[in-house]
Amino acid sequence: MIGRIVCSKMGRDKGAFMVIVGEDEGRFLVCDGKERPLERPKPKNRKHLSFTNSKLLQEQFSSNRALRKSLKEYKGVLSEMEE
Repeated sequence: MIGRIVCSKMGRDKGAFMVIVGEDEGRFLVCDGKERPLERPKPKNRKHLSFTNSKLLQEQFSSNRALRKSLKEYKGVLSEMEE
């Protein structure tokens, strides 16, 4: 599951795309590189996440900058598909 792109369904970050960077006690640790940097991942309950079929490679989320860039590219692809 690490590297999977997810969308938050609940909370202040509702609708935000994030990446799973770990798992802790049945919760996923997610980051977006900006509001939630890799140094401070947010624990999210599984039922509060919407899973996508996309997965990032390790180097695509090795730093906050790389993570932001990868998520921006993913959002761009989504917006092109909607048009």
